[in-house]
Amino acid sequence: MDKTTDAAVSAVSAVSADRTAPPPSPGRSLWRFADPRSLRWKITAGVTAAACAMALGIGILVHRSTEDRTMGNGRSSALWELEKATAELRGEHSAGRTPSTAPGYIAGDEVPEQLLDRLGPGAGPVTWYDTRKPLQGPWMWAAGRADGTVLAVKVYMGTEERSLQALDRHMRYSALATLAVVVPLTVLAAELGLRRLRRVAGTARRIKQGDLDARTRGRGHDEISEISSAVDVMADALRERLRSEQRFTADVAHELRTPLAGLVTSASLLPESEATDLVRDRVRVLRGLVDDLLEISRLDAGAERAETQPVPLGELVEESVRRTDLEARVTVIGRPVAETDPRRLDRIVTNLVLNSHRHGRPPVEVTVDGTTVVVRDHGPGFPPELLDHGPQRFRTGAAERGHGHGLGLTIAVGQSHVIGARLTLANAEPHGAVATLELPHRAGSAPG
Repeated sequence: MDKTTDAAVSAVSAVSADRTAPPPSPGRSLWRFADPRSLRWKITAGVTAAACAMALGIGILVHRSTEDRTMGNGRSSALWELEKATAELRGEHSAGRTPSTAPGYIAGDEVPEQLLDRLGPGAGPVTWYDTRKPLQGPWMWAAGRADGTVLAVKVYMGTEERSLQALDRHMRYSALATLAVVVPLTVLAAELGLRRLRRVAGTARRIKQGDLDARTRGRGHDEISEISSAVDVMADALRERLRSEQRFTADVAHELRTPLAGLVTSASLLPESEATDLVRDRVRVLRGLVDDLLEISRLDAGAERAETQPVPLGELVEESVRRTDLEARVTVIGRPVAETDPRRLDRIVTNLVLNSHRHGRPPVEVTVDGTTVVVRDHGPGFPPELLDHGPQRFRTGAAERGHGHGLGLTIAVGQSHVIGARLTLANAEPHGAVATLELPHRAGSAPG
């Protein structure tokens, strides 16, 4: 089998090994909603930043445009007042009156130096925006020379400045109100897309756990629909490849039964000798391999059905360990009774004990507590690849080849699924492999 199909087989085999995910608690759902790493908040932050940048740009543009218009109007008013004062001053000169009596005229000592600097030796007119005394309000000054006399006037700009401040304040309020509407709408719009993505992710997890009939069936023509379609196509192809491999395994096992039967018969007719014992041992191993392949093919096809009945769990486990002819310490707590298929449970326990002796180190400990059976050894533990992907057929996880054909754990996981049990593989501290088989409770009995 190639790597793709092998990974698919391991995913299907690990259905029982994976613990059922508990329903999300309210606290967990709240954390997932508030998680700043979520795409929801990244989209919201991007839209909010864009809205803030747009509001800031429009605000600056409106502020400067209004300010320029206000300053222009102020200069025009000041120049108009200067022009009237100049005309009145010249009329006073022609009437023989002194310049100090001209209406609008400001004495030279009262003219700000900044305005005089702007005017210089020229005749003007010039303007200057005076903000030296904020409490008294800003003024727009205009100055010029009339008949050699410096003439200056000023126009009050406080009303215009307050109008500009009110405009800025209203624009800030409008921007905040817009954000108060945009942000929730963005979160809602992002949630609609994320819900579709989570549905795709959930379908992918179901496929990983062995449900090859899971499909997203996404509708639409956007990018999320393309992802959904790609996941569905991948699941279709994976299912077909897996079924093809399952059919191949079943065909090989069935085709080997006939020549194997002849080989077993021939081996039984050989004269007793050391070579005969060796041949019979290899025939026995080959027969066990074919039986395992047939069992896996039935598990793959879903043809296995459990025949459950109440069984004394402690006695059954002790008998299963005894028949392995391997040393193992069995501890039974209480007198547990389980509703299960004794033949399949015997197969699971036997394979777990054999696997512990083959790949682990003694002592091997088997503990029965309630409806839970724990098999532990003190070897190097399960390899990380097996813990990540589940048991894979024809991969033993051993550093050296030839120590088993890698079907024991695969069969144990498959039979666990048939009887509705949950098989979990883990490593113990400081070392050792732990296989925990949790059987379903009897109806009407208390857990444990």
